[in-house]
Amino acid sequence: MGEALTIDSTVTLTNGVAMPRLGLGVYEMRVGAETLGAVRGAFEAGYRHVDTAKLYGNEREVGAAVRASGIARSEIFVTTKLWNSDHGYDATRRAFAASVERLGLETVDLYLIHWPVHGRRADTWRALEAIYEEGRARAIGVSNYTTRHLEELLAACRVAPMVNQVEFSPFLYQRDLLAYCRERGIVLEAYSPLTKGERLGDATLARVAARHGVSPAQVLIRWALQRGVVVIPKSARRERIVQNARVFDFALDEKDMAALDALHEDLHTSWDPTDAP
Repeated sequence: MGEALTIDSTVTLTNGVAMPRLGLGVYEMRVGAETLGAVRGAFEAGYRHVDTAKLYGNEREVGAAVRASGIARSEIFVTTKLWNSDHGYDATRRAFAASVERLGLETVDLYLIHWPVHGRRADTWRALEAIYEEGRARAIGVSNYTTRHLEELLAACRVAPMVNQVEFSPFLYQRDLLAYCRERGIVLEAYSPLTKGERLGDATLARVAARHGVSPAQVLIRWALQRGVVVIPKSARRERIVQNARVFDFALDEKDMAALDALHEDLHTSWDPTDAP
């Protein structure tokens, strides 16, 4: 079972932009050498997708690593996000300009609303539409949006979100949200696919990993890829970054996938937007 995936595999967004299926998340990485080293290591391991945010405080390091990589800018996919304090039309445009300046890049490949802030997100989305139409972001989307938040947005937008980045793992298998997004051409992207380590010792996960001779983390990444989502595991350790990319020489069969699907327990290791107004 499983698609013929490689580290170069991409998904095509509704506007034709190719988004790499595997990326590096840099949440909670320390500013300076740690982030620089992680991004450089990821590029050396074949990654071409990096996900940062204003909140993370390390946009400068991500941009510096991109510029120093020697890799053509067109081959690297960079995501950053708008933080809650910057919602509203004018504030969003200022925040985007500041993120671009910190990154030291002319454009970003994907700009996301980090959280659905009540009462302000409609004006914020209008700003993202303008940024997209001006060609300053190649794609726009949201993060931590439930079906309810997406319905509200889709009812009013000119440009539909191309990506919805949410927490997603076998332990938080949001199959209804995945189906909703797929039906509407919205790519679902998984953050915290490794449950921040909280479930890496799970017995079922360990059995599947042992059967394939891989790590539990590799199984979680492969499961998400086979579920059709973009995956951005986070690690600052070079050996883990490399290991997390070695998920293309094995595939999970239907029995494996069913066993992993059954692990769902509504586990949120980060934010839970379920009750966000």
